[in-house]
Amino acid sequence: MSDDAGLTDEVGESGEAGSAVLVGPEATGSFPTGRSIRRYTAAATNLRSGASVGELLGDVYYVVITTAIGIGMALGIAGQLRASLPAGEQTTAGASSLSLPGLVVVLVVGLAGVLLSLAGRLGPVGSAAAEATWWLGLPVDRRGLLRPSARRLPLLAAVVGAVVVGVLDGGLLGDHHGGQVLVAALAAGLVSAALVLAASLAQTFDARRGATSLVGDLVLAAAPVLAVLGVVLGWHPARFPAIPIWSLAVLAVAVAGLAVVVDRRLDDIPSRSLRVSGSVASQAAGAVVSMDSRELGRALTDSAATPRRRRSARFGLVRGPVSALVSADATVLLRSVRHLVQIVVAALVPVLVGVVPQLAGRLGFAIALVVAGSVAMTATGEGARRAEMSPVLDRLLPLAAREVRRLRMVVPGVVMLAWSLVAFGAVGAWAGDLTSWLTLAVVSTPVWAGAAVRAAYRPAPDWGGPLVSTPMGALPAGVTMVLARGPDVVVLGLVPVLIAVALGHVPSAVVIAQVAVSAIVFAVCSSTSTKSMMERMTDASGTAAPGAPAAATGPQSRR
Repeated sequence: MSDDAGLTDEVGESGEAGSAVLVGPEATGSFPTGRSIRRYTAAATNLRSGASVGELLGDVYYVVITTAIGIGMALGIAGQLRASLPAGEQTTAGASSLSLPGLVVVLVVGLAGVLLSLAGRLGPVGSAAAEATWWLGLPVDRRGLLRPSARRLPLLAAVVGAVVVGVLDGGLLGDHHGGQVLVAALAAGLVSAALVLAASLAQTFDARRGATSLVGDLVLAAAPVLAVLGVVLGWHPARFPAIPIWSLAVLAVAVAGLAVVVDRRLDDIPSRSLRVSGSVASQAAGAVVSMDSRELGRALTDSAATPRRRRSARFGLVRGPVSALVSADATVLLRSVRHLVQIVVAALVPVLVGVVPQLAGRLGFAIALVVAGSVAMTATGEGARRAEMSPVLDRLLPLAAREVRRLRMVVPGVVMLAWSLVAFGAVGAWAGDLTSWLTLAVVSTPVWAGAAVRAAYRPAPDWGGPLVSTPMGALPAGVTMVLARGPDVVVLGLVPVLIAVALGHVPSAVVIAQVAVSAIVFAVCSSTSTKSMMERMTDASGTAAPGAPAAATGPQSRR
């Protein structure tokens, strides 16, 4: 009580008559403002945190230095990549290709879609659980309470947009002087902030967050469509568009106007929307800090899901437990617009690599196949990830655990087969041997399906074991081994594919090797064992400790 009473002298705000409006257990008089409530909360938190000003400055210094080093490394890598890329043939109007500056424009459009989609899923204005419990019920104005939350995401989006566009323009392209790169980065930062502020304005009108995120997903999907139109119409910009410096003033005025409108309408945001946004943001932040990609995906997917549907699916094709499980996975995927857009965009990445002369090569296709395939593969495993979190359907159906794992590969396998035909078809068109590459696409599909299921059912990190100090806090020592489950299958299972890409053609021996590797991947990913490969080899050698419990028979846990 003494600490709280001491805060009343520190936290206050002058009223109309010049007297201090105290905030605290002993406060009397008129109601305080939202700003004084927020300052009192911050002061109480700082009083009990035990952190000094020196520690705060040290943390700020660490963040600034780390960010500067990261940006410098990104610029250096982009510059080295630009220097290593082949010059490519001179593109002319009507040629079926896309210039590198045109590809950068497509990437910027995709970045805008990602920012808008994330803003819609995260709120962007919200209150965390403790803040919502205490603040939202107080008879004070909410503008003073919500201003920091309303500023946070626009500022973060501005920094991310400026850094990404600056690295692309100054590092990858390198066709502008430093001043023009700075202007482009500042313009990108202002546009990024405007996009998030537009999402905030929609939230003040109680717009459904799924609608805002859907607009962002459509903008992201429009990026590869823009690239296809550029190829068809012969759009070949020789350099990244130069942005006039006067446009910064126009953008700054527009952003300031949006910020003022959003600030004046903060009181109109419903409490329900603030609570949901704060919950989603807290869940996403916790997932990022703990490096839990599954939890992050759940937070971003469930936040934009429709709470109610006008009609329910009849599931007319369900005839038994097998079809029920497969239908459930297919329904989960089809109802997630974000994952569908993710798959389509990932399928067009190798196509874009093939139409950009500077990227169309062995290294470009190898990176595109692995990275874009991993992105698409992650989207196909949503049903298995939900089953790992809540294995209700798995345990209700009369199916063995190993059979459930195999059935969970059906939907990822079908989707990744379609993705592989498009992606490997682009490689085959570049190599001049479409049939062989399509054959390799078919036989490599089980690798993607197995990796999706293996990543979905990976065990959680052991937080009870030894911890390792990292910039993101203390993490379990084996967290990297846990995160590698799934990507390790992709890298090892696609070795024959990468060999074929390096050779530039598909020998028969590579196809046979890929068939064998796919069979091994299917067998490994069908297993319900959560042990590492080293532990499984030790058990197979018979060196297990005496008295160890025998493997359970019958239905097993799917977790």
